[in-house]
Amino acid sequence: MAPPAALSLLVVVAVLLMVVQSSTAADDAGRVDLWPMPKSVTQGEQTLHVSKDLKMTADGSKYADGKAILKDAFQRMVTMIDLDHVINGSYQGLPLLAGVNVIVHLPVDELNFGVDESYNLSVPATGNPLYAQIEAQTVFGALHALETFSQLCNFDFSSRLIELHSAPWTITDMPRFPYRGLLIDTSRHYLPVPIIKSVIDSMTYSKLNVLHWHIVDEQSFPIEIPSYPKLWNGAYSYSERYTTDDAIDIVQYAEKRGVNVLAEIDVPGHALSWGVGYPSLWPSATCKEPLDVSSDFTFQLINGILSDFSKVFKFKFVHLGGDEVNTNCWTSTPRIKAWLTQHGMNASDAYRYFVLKAQKIAKSHGYDIINWEETFNNFGDKLDRKTVVHNWLGGGVAQKVVAAGLRCIVSNQDKWYLDHLEVTWEGFYMNEPLKNINKPEQQKLVLGGERLWTPFEKLAKEWEIATLSARLARFRCLLNQRGIAAGPVTGYGRSAPAEPSSCIKQ
Repeated sequence: MAPPAALSLLVVVAVLLMVVQSSTAADDAGRVDLWPMPKSVTQGEQTLHVSKDLKMTADGSKYADGKAILKDAFQRMVTMIDLDHVINGSYQGLPLLAGVNVIVHLPVDELNFGVDESYNLSVPATGNPLYAQIEAQTVFGALHALETFSQLCNFDFSSRLIELHSAPWTITDMPRFPYRGLLIDTSRHYLPVPIIKSVIDSMTYSKLNVLHWHIVDEQSFPIEIPSYPKLWNGAYSYSERYTTDDAIDIVQYAEKRGVNVLAEIDVPGHALSWGVGYPSLWPSATCKEPLDVSSDFTFQLINGILSDFSKVFKFKFVHLGGDEVNTNCWTSTPRIKAWLTQHGMNASDAYRYFVLKAQKIAKSHGYDIINWEETFNNFGDKLDRKTVVHNWLGGGVAQKVVAAGLRCIVSNQDKWYLDHLEVTWEGFYMNEPLKNINKPEQQKLVLGGERLWTPFEKLAKEWEIATLSARLARFRCLLNQRGIAAGPVTGYGRSAPAEPSSCIKQ
C-alpha cells in the first residue's frame, strides 16, 4: 500500500464518515434524508412523539441475545437520540411511540463474511400502544435497522421532545455489496484503542461492515506477537503498541456492532520494521527490504504471526499485501543471489514464490487470502483460486480480475485515497465498482469496496447529485452530533467552510 494512503479508507467514507444528518428524516415536501438511502422507502404525513421511556421488545423473535448485542445497541441508540433531554409533561396530544419490537428470525450471532444484513422497518401512525416494528434474518440486520430508526428521530429544542415526522414509514433495505470497508493504517500513524473504537462507531452510522486494519508496515510494528515477542521492538515507542488483549478487545467491540476486522501484514515488501527485533529477516544490514526470501526463518515467522492472528482475528479473510516489492536487495545480496541461482529463479520468480508460499501458510490457518493487485498484475494465473485481488492503482483492473474468475475489492486510489484532496465528494460517490463489468456472474465476484453501503439499484447518476447533497450535509451534521469530527462537504478535502453558516449549509 503506497505511503500517501496513510488512511487509505474509501474516500467516500472519508466524506461519508465525514457527513451527517441533523434535522428531520423527512423534510422539504417529503424529501427523505436517511443516509445511506435504503432500497425502498414509503412515508406518510403524521408526526409522532417518541416516549422518554422508549422500550425494546422481542415478541416473535427467535434470537436470545445471549451476548447482549441487541440490548446494548438499543441503549446506544437511546443515548444518541437524546432521550435523557426529554422533559416530562405534555406530549401535546400527538400519538406517542412507546417502543420498538425487534424480530430476529435466526438464533445465531456469529459475524463473518456474507452474513444476512437485510431488514424491514415499519413505523405506524396509529396504535395503542404504538410500536415500531423491525424484522431481520440476523441480529446484524437488526443493528442496521436501529441505525435507520435513529435517523428518523429528531430532538425539538422548543418542546424538549423527540419527534418522528412523516409516519407511517415502511422501509426495506439490504446492502448492494457484502464487503463495505474502511482502512486504517496504524504502522505509519499509531491510533490509540479509543480512537479505533470511535472509528468503528462512525462506520456503523454509515452501515460499513469491514475495518481493514493495516497493522504493520515498514515504519513500525506495533502489535504483540506472542510467538515472536521481539517483533514489536519495531514499534515507534513502548507506549505505541497493541497487546494481544487490545486486539481482542477491538475485535469484540467491532463484532458487537456488526463490523468484521480484517488484519493485514504486507509481505514481502513494506516490512523493514520486522527486522528491528529479528535482524536476520533483512537481506543485509545495509539493504533491509523486502524480507529475506531465501531464509526458512522468514516463513516460520510468518507462520507464527498468522497462527497468533487466527486466535484473535476471526474474519474469514486475512490480507497479505504483496504490493510495491522492490527486489533489488535480493539481487544485490550475494548469498540471496546465490540462492536464486541455485533454485533457478530470477527476482520475479522469487517474488511469486514468496507470495504463493505466504498464501499457502495463510490457508493452513483457515484463512482466505486478499492480496494487493500487483500480485495479479504479475502472476495472476498462479494465484490461489480463492484469492481476492484488492485493486488500488487505478481503473480497469477489476474487469480483468473477474474475467479471470477471481474475486475483487475496489479501492482505486485516484478516487478513494484521502491524499487526493482535489477530488470532490461527487467524484468519490460516482466511482462505480462495477464499471464495464456487465455479466451477472462476474458482477458477483466484485465483493465491494472500501467505501459505502450504496443504494440498491446503482450508484448515483448525475441527476441524483442535487438531492443527494442535502442528505449528505444532514448526515455530516448527525456525525458531528455523535462526536465524529466530520468536515464540511461543500469544498475540497480538509478545506475550511467558505463562511460562517449552519452545519447543513457547509
